[in-house]
Formats: sequence, structure tokens, C-alpha cells
Amino acid sequence: MLSNRQLFLSNTAQTSASPRLIEIERAEGVYLYGPNGERYLDLVSGFAVSNIGHRHPRVLEAITTQLDRFLHVTVYGEFVQAPQVALATQLLAVLPDRFNSVYFTNSGTEATEGAMKIAKKFTGRRQIIAAEKAYHGSTQGALSLIGNPEYHRAYAPLLPDIEFIRYNEPGHIGKITTATAAVILEAVQGEAGIRVPDISYMQAIRKRCDETGTLLIFDEIQTGFGRTGELFAFQHYGIEPDILLLAKGMGGGMPIGAFVANKAVMDVIKDNPMLGHITTFGGHPVSCAAALASLNVILNEQLMADVGRKSQLFRHHLQHPAIREIRGVGLMLCIQLDTFEQVESVSKYCAENGVIIDWFLHCTTALRVSPPLIISDDDIAMACSVILNGLDRL
Repeated sequence: MLSNRQLFLSNTAQTSASPRLIEIERAEGVYLYGPNGERYLDLVSGFAVSNIGHRHPRVLEAITTQLDRFLHVTVYGEFVQAPQVALATQLLAVLPDRFNSVYFTNSGTEATEGAMKIAKKFTGRRQIIAAEKAYHGSTQGALSLIGNPEYHRAYAPLLPDIEFIRYNEPGHIGKITTATAAVILEAVQGEAGIRVPDISYMQAIRKRCDETGTLLIFDEIQTGFGRTGELFAFQHYGIEPDILLLAKGMGGGMPIGAFVANKAVMDVIKDNPMLGHITTFGGHPVSCAAALASLNVILNEQLMADVGRKSQLFRHHLQHPAIREIRGVGLMLCIQLDTFEQVESVSKYCAENGVIIDWFLHCTTALRVSPPLIISDDDIAMACSVILNGLDRL
């Protein structure tokens, strides 16, 4: 009989020539468990998904309750479904007043696609500006916004009228003109290796968008739901976007995304043509129930209150001559090394010694540290000890 690993390699599509091949049997809190008793401290959170940890009891309870009521009943936007209504209501309650309409999707990339469409239709313009080394998803439209030509070549032609600026570079802001429908930026660049922008830069972007009638889209797919120490990272900058993209940490481990805007912007999809943006499974009732439970856990258990201190604890422990820099905000950190070979070596050592760590799509010379927000001080100390041991072996 073939093993699960062999079946994985033979029967499931592969996204790289060298998958990690770590088999997971179950997960709980900040730990993943293998079939033979292996235990791994998760410093990646499923790539900023498991903000409240794996299988939080409140999320499991919400899922179980919804399973006893109904699953999928019809396409999104037609029936009144209590889980969608409750989640939208609570989400809007914690957002600024300009946000009063939520469109639920299955994922972050779908949120990106929807935002691009409403921005074009609302403004009547076609140009969209994104940032170099950005990542907003892998579907054709979202891929067009990735500021890395290496990811474009094999799938060209992509969307026209996409312009790129350098993230956190004030000199590029002038590229935003009255021909620009939208500027889409990550509130903190993730796959570029955790690049935190200057507050003055973000405020200048907001001002320029206001001057040119351009919509500002913030991608908070990685940064949202407490990861940076605020519920949403835009709250660090003293400005508000016009459209907000959410996913990953939203669902407590279940697949869900959203784009959020003012009704004046969102309502352009209602006609000319009618049903101009539709989804079958977006806002799935079980995912919405899980997301509401997850949001309430973050708020009620005040998980954000300790994010800054835990971030500093990582920085305190991670002292090593091989570390060139630690970048980031909250529990969204990057350990900068010199080479991909070093990153690969440390990552492999960590996995062999019970710690899951990874790197970045557009920054392969750095290690990603994005643990669940519930990680304890002892777990932080243990994880850092393993990382340091891995660095000692370079």
C-alpha cells in the first residue's frame, strides 16, 4: 500500500519541485502533530491564518452549531442567511463609518478581483497602480498586480493598464493621476519580506488619491485581525482606505475573504449589468459562523493587547551575528539573512527540531515569523533557541 506521502506526490498537483512533505495528522493551539508523535511549534500560522491558534474551542463550537442548521443553500447575495448577516454586522461595527457594505468571498485573491472590478466601474477609469514586489493573489487579475516580472512571463498577457510604483517611495506618488482608478497597496508588504511603510508615506498616498479622485485599496489579507497589534494595520497610519481586502486570519482556520467599502462604491455591481459580480460559495455559512467566532475571540480575549510585547520578546531572544536585521510590526516579523542557502538550512533544521518556519515569495533571503497571537512566552523562548541553534550550524 502506498503511503500518504507517495499518494500526495502522485495524485495531488504540486506547486514546487521541493514540497516540505511534513505530514500533519492533527493541530491544536500553536502546535501541529504528525502521525508518529511528531510535534511542531507553528511559527507561520498557515501563512497568517491561525491568528487565534488551531481549532479554537469557540470556532469549533460555532462550526458545529451551524452544521446542525444548514450548509450551502444558494449563490451569494440572494437568500438572507443569518451567519452572513451576523458577521457583516460585527465586522462593520469595528470598522470606521465609511465602511458600510461587505461582500464575502472564498479567499483573498477573490477579494482582490472584486475590488478591482468595483474600482473600475465606480470611477469609469481603467488604470490600476500596484507596488513592486507586491502579492495580492494568484488568479489572472490579482497576478497582474504582482510587482515581480518573474511571475508574469509564463502567464502573459495579463491585464492591461497596470502601473507599478516602489513601495514606501514618496518620489513615485506622482504616478497617481486622474486616469488612475485605484491604488492597491498592502498595509504592510508581506511577501517582499515584511516591509513596514512610513506613516508619512501612507498619508501622502491618501492625500494624492483624494486629489485625483482615485480609490485607495488596502490589502489587509495578511495584516488583518490583530497580527500587527491593531485589529487592522491601517489604524497605525491615521488614515482610512476606500476599499479594504480581508481573508486569511478572518476565518479562524476556515476559508473566507471579503472586500469592504461604502455602499456608494459597492452598489455599482447591482446593475448594468445586474449580477455583475457573483460567487457560488462566497460567504459560506459555516465559514461565516467560524469567522464571527474568531473575531469575537480576538476582541473578547483581548489578544491584541500583548502582541507588541511578544514581538519585542522575539527581538530580545533573536540575537545572532548571522542575523542582518529583524523587520516587522507586531507578530509579523522577518529575520534577514544573507542567502537562500542559509534560509533553507535554518528552515530545515527548525523543522527537524520541532519548529515550523518559512521564507517569502519575493524575499528568499529571510525567514518568516508569524505565530498565532496566543503563543506563550515559553514557546517564544523555545522557538528562538531552535532558530539560534540552526544559525550556529551555518
